[in-house]
Amino acid sequence: MPARDQISLGILAGGQGSRLGFADKPALEFRGQALLTRALASAGSGFDQMLLSYNGSDPRNKRPGLAWVCDLRPQAKGPLAGIESLLCTATAPWLLTLPVDLRELQPWVIDALCNTADGPAAIVDGDGLQPLVALWKVSDARPAVAAALDEGQGAVHPIIRQLQMTLLDISPHRLGNLNTPRDFD
Repeated sequence: MPARDQISLGILAGGQGSRLGFADKPALEFRGQALLTRALASAGSGFDQMLLSYNGSDPRNKRPGLAWVCDLRPQAKGPLAGIESLLCTATAPWLLTLPVDLRELQPWVIDALCNTADGPAAIVDGDGLQPLVALWKVSDARPAVAAALDEGQGAVHPIIRQLQMTLLDISPHRLGNLNTPRDFD
């Protein structure tokens, strides 16, 4: 189990938000808080560094101690490019990734990843594998993700299998995603 000071926190917010009218997702509000604020609050503190995989420029997303990271491969589709950029920027030996748009992320989920996992791990909730809620060993994941992107792959699931990440089941809890206007109701 890595200590939090051995983990870089990486929030994934690089999507275009096309289903939300191309809105700046991190700044969107849900239950009275910006999605980025919610994600950071759920993650907690004590991480080696905090990173935001973000291809926008909205100043509302600036936070003290939060570094913005742009995709190294902007032409690549899917979250794997954001994960690669976070892995290449992380200064700690471990990277915890979280999508900015989770509906029901709770601090205990982060604690489960950081305190329960003996190695790389991803969350399984009541809806199945949540591949973006994961703890990555940077030295192993960086070359695997780069190779997958070199081959034109964009999906995260195969990388999780390839790296033999532990799957932490938090069922029946469901994290949910905020991808459409209806999800915000």
